[in-house]
Amino acid sequence: MAEHNELGKEGEKLAAKYLQENGYEILDQNWTFQKAEIDIIAQKDNYLAIVEVKTRSSLDFGDPQDFVKPKKIQLLIKAVNAYINDREMDFDDAMQVRFDIIAIHKDGETFAIEHLTDAFYHF
Repeated sequence: MAEHNELGKEGEKLAAKYLQENGYEILDQNWTFQKAEIDIIAQKDNYLAIVEVKTRSSLDFGDPQDFVKPKKIQLLIKAVNAYINDREMDFDDAMQVRFDIIAIHKDGETFAIEHLTDAFYHF
């Protein structure tokens, strides 16, 4: 496996652990629909959090969250709609879908984790 793929998988594991430690229940990981993949689907309180994980070994080219482009957002929206339909989830006024980014930067042997809630909107 390429080194960047290994770093990405390590970042996803760290993100899932971070979410669990902060009271989230992980419902799914690496859920795919057509060309889209949702890294983590988690729930906390009245939120279904659709989490995109971005891990970088260097900030030379920008922050990890800067790499979530409009095309990726479109694919995530299609995928979450399919996920909700596939699971036959019923949302009332209390339950909301939220799109988050967990940005991870590897600095030597340590990792800095930043959780951006409501990172982008679905309209």
